[in-house]
This record gives sequence, C-alpha cells and structure tokens, in this order.
Amino acid sequence: MWAEAQLAVYRLLAFSLTLASAPSFAADAPATQLHPAATQHLPMFITAPGGTDVLMVVMAITLAVGVVAFGVFFLRLHTLPERVAHKAHKIQFEIVAILGLIALFTHMHIFWVAGLLLAFIDIPDFGGFLGRIAGSVERMAGVKPGAGADDVPDPGREIHAAEAGQAEGASSAPRKPPRVVAGRKELDHA
Repeated sequence: MWAEAQLAVYRLLAFSLTLASAPSFAADAPATQLHPAATQHLPMFITAPGGTDVLMVVMAITLAVGVVAFGVFFLRLHTLPERVAHKAHKIQFEIVAILGLIALFTHMHIFWVAGLLLAFIDIPDFGGFLGRIAGSVERMAGVKPGAGADDVPDPGREIHAAEAGQAEGASSAPRKPPRVVAGRKELDHA
C-alpha cells in the first residue's frame, strides 16, 4: 500500500515538473510582451497572458489529495475501536460498532471513547459457564441435555389446545376473537 502511495507521489511530482518546464511562464516570455511597469526579474510562478497557471494546477491537485488523505485518515482513526474488537473476536463487537456509528453521526466523542474502552476490555462469557452448569445439573438429574423444560407445563399452550379442541367440535362458523380487556392506563389515554 505504501509503495503504491509513494509511486503516486512520484508521478504527481513528475507531472508538476513537466508543467513547470513549459514555456508559458512570464520569465520565459520575450521581453517585448512584458508590461512597461513590470520588472525584468519576474518570479517563476507568474504566467504569461493566456498561459497555464502551473502553480494553481499543482496546488489544486495537492489540495484534492490532501482532503482525500485527511478523510481516509479520519475514517481509519474513527473505526479503530471497531477494528480492534473485530480482530480480537470480542463478544461486545456489535456494541462497539454501534457506539462508533453514534459517535460519527452525533459528533459526541464520548461514544468513541466508550467504544475504544469496550474494545480493549475483555467481558467474561457468562453464557458459556452458565450453559455448562445447566447441562451438568440436567445430567445429574437424569434428564437428556437440553430437554430440561419439556416436562414443565405451559399454561398458554393448554389454553390454546382447549380452544383448538372446541373449534374442531363446533360448527364451521367463524369464531369471534376473544375480547381483550384494556388496562386502566390505556383507557386514560383514549
């Protein structure tokens, strides 16, 4: 990557030197075209009438390259926490990414700092330990691992099964949905 950037800089320098050697400068122009009030020793960046202003062209290219380089540097620096969390395969990678986006769009740097701190902090994986503990307890109880809650009755499932049984035995007329009673808070806002 640096070799390509260095090659681009060399090409830009060669292009600017090619433009600088063009005979369109006022210093290279014949003395008969000079204004009577002008001195005989004009600086090299003053162009002859109708000539190309090489200094302006070089400065425009330099400005464009500088703006693009600054933007790339800013965005690379801005995504630093995200890249650190991604390389380390952190659990909190998504949180760090969201903090980076919030910092980018709100211009509040505290979110970027929080994301950077989260990217460097190792949060322990409690889910792995708790899952292993649950599996061990199920094995000790003689239950197949992962099937510990199969025997626990689900009251919602029984109600739906009863409604389905009534619907099968009833006529084919469509049933009204059950009436939902609104809570007190909802009635206050109506």
